[in-house]
Formats: sequence, C-alpha cells, structure tokens
Amino acid sequence: MAARLRITWVKSGIGYARDQKATLRALGLRKLNQTVEHPDTRPIRGMTHKVAHLVAVEEVS
Repeated sequence: MAARLRITWVKSGIGYARDQKATLRALGLRKLNQTVEHPDTRPIRGMTHKVAHLVAVEEVS
C-alpha cells in the first residue's frame, strides 16, 4: 500500500505571501484546522515544504 500524507492547516495565512495562500488552497485546505489526505508524491511534498510553517504533516500507512 502506498504511503499517504495527512496535512492539517494549523496557522493562519494572514500576513504571508499570496503564493503561500494559493498553495494552501491547491492542497485542498479551505478552513483553519481542516485536515486533508494526499498520496505521498514529490509535488505534494514540495507544496507542504513551501508552507511547512502553516501546516502539520504526518505520514499515514
């Protein structure tokens, strides 16, 4: 079974760059404290790295 990432939005994007807010939206996050799951791929890892200060990421098997 492929690994998945559970991504939770934990800090507001207010005051951060517009592209970081767009990255949150692209990850499927719409509200603070919302959690989404994505497959563990290089593009998703890159997106989470870009907004690592705003989200919490954990691996789910």
